[in-house]
Amino acid sequence: MKKSGHPAYQDVLFVDSSTGFKFVCGTTLQPKETETFEGKQYPVFKVPVSSASHPFFTKSKQFIDSEGRVDKFNKRYAAKTAAAPKPVAVEKKPKKKKK
Repeated sequence: MKKSGHPAYQDVLFVDSSTGFKFVCGTTLQPKETETFEGKQYPVFKVPVSSASHPFFTKSKQFIDSEGRVDKFNKRYAAKTAAAPKPVAVEKKPKKKKK
């Protein structure tokens, strides 16, 4: 098996950006940031949702979007529907009969 054909496998510190929950997992990701966790230096990868913040695992009914994607979509969609022109009624002319 060729050594250069596979990405480097390493332990990476994953940080949930909404709750601050941290866990270490092996992956081929190559993040540039580093942080010390439990006395050891790890590369850091920030995730928007983890088991600490996902409604399925937390048993909460409401999903809190830390990055505001839902709010941005709602604002954009509301702006488009408000700015959309109303349809104008067009009067139809009677068709001429062919002889």
